[in-house]
Amino acid sequence: MKPDDPLLRILACPLDKGPLHLLPATATATAAAAAAAAAGKNGTAAVDGAGEALYNPRLRRRYPIIDGIPQLLPSSGEQVSDEEHETLLARVSEAHMTAGNMAEEHVAEDHTSGNDTRRPGTPGATT
Repeated sequence: MKPDDPLLRILACPLDKGPLHLLPATATATAAAAAAAAAGKNGTAAVDGAGEALYNPRLRRRYPIIDGIPQLLPSSGEQVSDEEHETLLARVSEAHMTAGNMAEEHVAEDHTSGNDTRRPGTPGATT
């Protein structure tokens, strides 16, 4: 799942109906999933907390994403410890910063390419 996936805007925690944050897989989990796929196993090996997941910091619950499908049943969610909560919050903020930097780079590229796609007469458009 990508951070800009429109599905993320409508997914909600099944318990408190609030928004969820995407936790991208760590490098270790990605390598483990690739090894499992090469061995012919399904992609569930990366559910150990380092795999891709959706996180609700209000309830401190993590919901795994298995084979690209969010597991959003209340029974699929896992309560995390205080220590792990801090780690997951850091992953969430890192993911948001990375996504923000990518968006800024994309905007900068659009402005330097000379291909202004805005309609004439709009603020900032060149005519």
